[in-house]
Amino acid sequence: MARRLLGADSAAVFNIQEPEEETANQEIGSPHASVGSPLDGQKEYKVSSCEQRLISEIEYRLERSPVDESGDDIQYGDVPVDNGVAPFFEMKLKHYKIFEGMPVTFTCRVTGNPKPKIYWFKDGKQISPKNDHYTIQRDLDGTCSLHTTASTLDDDGNYTIMAANPQGRISCTGRLMVQAVNQRGRSPRSPSSHPHVRRPRSRSRDSGDENEPIQERFFRPHFLQAPGDLTVQEGKLCRMDCKVSGLPTPDLSWQLDGKPIRPDSAHKMLVRENGVHSLIIEPVTSRDAGIYTCIATNRAGQNSFSLELVVAAKEAHKPPVFIEKLQNTGVADGYPVRLECRVSGVPPPQIFWKKENESLTHSTDRVSMHQDNHGYICLLIQGATKEDAGWYTVSAKNEAGIVSCTARLDVYTQWHQQPQSTKPKKVRPSASRYAALSDQGLDIKAAFQPEASPSHLTLNTGLVESEDL
Repeated sequence: MARRLLGADSAAVFNIQEPEEETANQEIGSPHASVGSPLDGQKEYKVSSCEQRLISEIEYRLERSPVDESGDDIQYGDVPVDNGVAPFFEMKLKHYKIFEGMPVTFTCRVTGNPKPKIYWFKDGKQISPKNDHYTIQRDLDGTCSLHTTASTLDDDGNYTIMAANPQGRISCTGRLMVQAVNQRGRSPRSPSSHPHVRRPRSRSRDSGDENEPIQERFFRPHFLQAPGDLTVQEGKLCRMDCKVSGLPTPDLSWQLDGKPIRPDSAHKMLVRENGVHSLIIEPVTSRDAGIYTCIATNRAGQNSFSLELVVAAKEAHKPPVFIEKLQNTGVADGYPVRLECRVSGVPPPQIFWKKENESLTHSTDRVSMHQDNHGYICLLIQGATKEDAGWYTVSAKNEAGIVSCTARLDVYTQWHQQPQSTKPKKVRPSASRYAALSDQGLDIKAAFQPEASPSHLTLNTGLVESEDL
């Protein structure tokens, strides 16, 4: 009956043959065929295709994820290693089934050049070298082992060893199945000195009782992937992805603040081929904010995780607008100058500066661009020169639009006033009819010297005739 339900190769049912029947199978499944000590009582078994897919998924993720420092005292320098070889397993981990309270040892052998670092994981979570429950050893020939002296039901799971060096990473996984001691009336095995001696029982019972339920192996749900808290803008799409393991395959349900979520036009629940479950909300509204709980349930039990979804209010976009525009400015050569304006917009716009047709992309020690959270924008020029003169344009852009304004900067040369000369002006003596101009006004007598004056003018000095006067 057990073989019909679980398959001939399944390890979910323990071998319950009599000792004389077990002896014939020692080469395949007896403790003496295992890698660990024959006294450990650990027996190998074949994993199901479902478990093998889970193991492959764990190894795939571990080989591509960062890990904490291993317990190996190995340092890799920057100097390349001659004839470097990526790690590879000469002997891989095997799968075991044991009773609760029994010891178990996982063993493998790995080589590589340079010597690879070793990391151990349980169900994808790294086992610290300081963990007291496990003993981790590594021999000089590359043999690595993980040992626990007394297994508990919590030790049930997948154990992965990863070896890494600069040439690459490689991993292999062993499955440990821990059986509760008193299931089906079974008692713990006898002391290790007699591994095949069991409590007497009748062959008729061992052959199977039709009224006795067959003990199947179940695995409680375990989340391999779960999202954290989310913040999504109103009106956008929200996606929550998770991945869960368990046997039989768990059923998932979602809750919002303790109330079940029903699929509708805005809430969809999907399952991809790779086993990833998704809750998709589109569009997100303010009513979707709250605490989300995902519950995975099967016959072995249930597991859950929770996260908080925060819905950010949708912003009303407003195009940029200048509250204060650039002003035409003049400055003396060598003096600092500021080109200032103020702009508003939702969301806050990006600012771009141009001089003539040349973009100003970054600040320098002499020309720098500044802006604050209140919309004030400034282009500061330290020590303006004639080359700085010209037309300047500032543009503000956001999702709702773009706006620009332009102003002129003039840089003029400083005028240095010359001191006035105290040397008196000279007037060249001549018989010209033009008068000489002085600070006191028109001086006729200074313009006409007596010796140069015509005789008809000297007769009456008070009278002056001139067409120009």
